Amino acid sequence: MDIEALRDCCLSLPHVTEDIKWGADLCFSIGEKMFCVTSEHLPFKASLKVNEEEFEEFSQKPGIKPAAYLARYKWVLIQGDALSDKQWKHYIQKSYELVKAKLLKKILKDLI
Repeated sequence: MDIEALRDCCLSLPHVTEDIKWGADLCFSIGEKMFCVTSEHLPFKASLKVNEEEFEEFSQKPGIKPAAYLARYKWVLIQGDALSDKQWKHYIQKSYELVKAKLLKKILKDLI
């Protein structure tokens, strides 16, 4: 996975927006809530939300660690080569779904 493939994957999901936050971080959101954050700087890595049950086990794998500032919300930082492209797509989708599920019903209704 690289930044362009990650961008394509995120933007293929319904109602996703992208913007730059904190000067250099590319953020993908649904309903103004982030589900994926990456940096334009190399080496490629990205942060995603995972479910609570997976967090401990997932963050112990090589190339994956709790995300700075977001670990308490069950976010992990993943190095580009820590997952296959298929796994990246799966976890991007999963992060999107986890964040979308927490949106207020009014926000979800406005998206449709």
